Amino acid sequence: MRLLLLSLLLCSASLSAEPRPLRFPISESWAMPMVEIDEGRPTRGILYDLQLRLAQKVGRRAEMQVMPRLRVQQMLVRGEIDVRCYVNPAWLEESHHQYIWSVPFMVQRDLLVGRPGDRLAPLPGETIGTVLGFSYPQLQSDFNAGQLVREDARTQELALAKLVAERYRFTVSNELALQWFNRQQPANRKLQVVREIASDIVACIVRDEPDVPTMQLLRALVQMSNDGEFEAILARYR
Repeated sequence: MRLLLLSLLLCSASLSAEPRPLRFPISESWAMPMVEIDEGRPTRGILYDLQLRLAQKVGRRAEMQVMPRLRVQQMLVRGEIDVRCYVNPAWLEESHHQYIWSVPFMVQRDLLVGRPGDRLAPLPGETIGTVLGFSYPQLQSDFNAGQLVREDARTQELALAKLVAERYRFTVSNELALQWFNRQQPANRKLQVVREIASDIVACIVRDEPDVPTMQLLRALVQMSNDGEFEAILARYR
């Protein structure tokens, strides 16, 4: 009788146990509107809202880990990340065969940005503001040849702030980060787009292992796209 009771208790505990959280990486180099990081924890932003909602749709909690961008790559290789959102195949250093790509949910535009009235092309050997760990495939040949020189900032916001402080004449920024940064600038000091460098679709990758509800997550992303949830999240931060 005691063995039967113990078995029933163990079975009940197993059935009532909450499934483990889904592990999402947050690169510390992101800035608003992608994500706001307060004392090492994400608190709001496009990625925060997207990942929180995705976990909710499959009945899991979202565990968002803030880390350096290069560590994200290492954890992907080791299979220590369940879902990574806002990524393009060209941005990855390896194929990550254990992950499946979701439907794309938006387009990121990378822009060469300057101060008001400064629209001349960068000069040979000129320094360009960049973000530590970010890849810029369309500019890499110029960086390799010394035609342009990278100056990395820790975050996208800091790269734009250094442009305002005249540390260099140009920086690279995605369109959303530029729009958000310009909200705080006086009308006569808003940073200007010099030209578009790249336009890339972004999606999520989901780890394809038994401990991850892979197909549920991929279906949830399709549903979110069809229901306009992605656009609703983006609209909150535009």
